[in-house]
Amino acid sequence: MNDTQMFERYDWTVEPADTSERIDKFITLQNEDWSRSQVQAWVKEGRVTVNGEPIKNNYKLQVEDEVTLRVPPPKEMAIQPEEMSLDIVYEDSDVVVVNKPRGLVVHPAPGHYSGTLVNGLLAHCKDLSGINGVLRPGIVHRIDKDTSGLLMVAKNDKAHMGLAEQLKAHTVSRKYVAIVHGVIPHEMGTIEAPIGRDPKNRQQMAVVFENSKPAVTHFIVLERFKEYTLVELKLETGRTHQIRVHMKYIGYPLAGDPKYGPKNTLELDGQALHAKTLGFIHPRTGEQLEFEAPMPKEMLDVIEFLKQA
Repeated sequence: MNDTQMFERYDWTVEPADTSERIDKFITLQNEDWSRSQVQAWVKEGRVTVNGEPIKNNYKLQVEDEVTLRVPPPKEMAIQPEEMSLDIVYEDSDVVVVNKPRGLVVHPAPGHYSGTLVNGLLAHCKDLSGINGVLRPGIVHRIDKDTSGLLMVAKNDKAHMGLAEQLKAHTVSRKYVAIVHGVIPHEMGTIEAPIGRDPKNRQQMAVVFENSKPAVTHFIVLERFKEYTLVELKLETGRTHQIRVHMKYIGYPLAGDPKYGPKNTLELDGQALHAKTLGFIHPRTGEQLEFEAPMPKEMLDVIEFLKQA
């Protein structure tokens, strides 16, 4: 590997909970935009070291191992349109609102140049705004791969700027539903705690009071179960992983969350989180629009299971 090549460096110190984990699986879990096959390729290319030494994909981690990954810069490449079934909730010449299923990556990134929502949107409507560059055309905001629900996408730069201004001004209405660990005793609450990079794990976010940004989440309890609670959450700000970090911070982490939740959790493919309501002012007409997406079947099934428990 050419050491003079520009790369992005990531460092982790292995915690006791990750002892004996395979190195390729461990790294894949640090960033949902990285596929396991891409991580395995990086290991083979020598881009991963443990305690300064290159290793193989089947290396089992030991506590306090120092893991370093050097990710090469993304390729400037044309993202290819791909035909896929999309749940389009609303569309006009400026804006698309799509109901994203769980498991679908929003935009291309190293290791995921195809099979993303952006690939599907390019096949669907041809033109997307170019403000966010070659890998994220049209994407004004994103939701995590394993979060389902509503996402607004801009078809042109004017619409993109108008929607982005509303996000910055906190005037976009975004409501989520989630299943969390524990039984929340009060009916509602507000979490006001700044979020920034976790100093112990740079690939996670955390409530920190230095090098952070203000973050506010409101919640109300919808239903209580034996060991879990169904909540509705309203975002006042839109920080990375905000709901997942805030609910962990107050002691009620999301069920199924592989990054911020406990290992002993419900059998879900990712966090039980759904973006159910999205409201904004149309950037051209000035009309107030609001959309709702019903909970996906997998979350409804889990709720039914919890009712019987």
